[in-house]
Amino acid sequence: MTGLSFRAQRCRHRPGSPDLVFHCRQRGHADRLAGPPGWARPLRSGAVTLTDGTYWLGPSTGRLLIKTGRAGLGRRAGHDLTIEATRWSGEAMVAVGNPDKSWVNVTVETDSLEVREGTGGLKALTDADRADIKQTLAGKALLHTAEHPNITFRSTRITGTPESFEITGELTIKDRTHPVTVHGKSKGDGPVRGWATIPQSTWGIKPYTAFLGALRLADDVRVEFDVARLEPVNGTR
Repeated sequence: MTGLSFRAQRCRHRPGSPDLVFHCRQRGHADRLAGPPGWARPLRSGAVTLTDGTYWLGPSTGRLLIKTGRAGLGRRAGHDLTIEATRWSGEAMVAVGNPDKSWVNVTVETDSLEVREGTGGLKALTDADRADIKQTLAGKALLHTAEHPNITFRSTRITGTPESFEITGELTIKDRTHPVTVHGKSKGDGPVRGWATIPQSTWGIKPYTAFLGALRLADDVRVEFDVARLEPVNGTR
């Protein structure tokens, strides 16, 4: 996989509903989604204080990034990519004093991935390269977006404190579901940040290769999130 993404939307479904994704656009929440491909929504980073309540997640509240690495004898020729999911949404219920009652669900549209940065390599990443990467991501060998429009994550357990926490959950990619652990942290003067390591092969995805296998993407990709502000659902606090 050259990259990964997640999209979720939440309207009036119950927590843990298997399909949180498809109704917000119809019910007037299209403003929670990002704009057209290549458009990056500006976010004002600020202090986020986690308090009890239920909150929207999406491009208006934070960023969801996928970072890839290189392997193989020809790795100097490739790029380390930063890919952003531009259409994703979700919902989190926070119970600060009882994290076991907290939960989070996220869904990502697989065709919303946009290459934001490519570092390393023998030459700079061009717009044509970005378009080729997006097309490769959408193909059958990787995300097969025509057949699998969404990737979903649903938490099964949350432990820790607002300053340092772990979210265990189930990640579904191309109809395969496996457990994933997300590590998160927050400070009183900044956003909530977290990350997870995703081995592509666990979900049946063979990392992209070139030059007869001399250049290949590393199996592990790193998914990162950055929540810059909280947006309560239905005015919860």
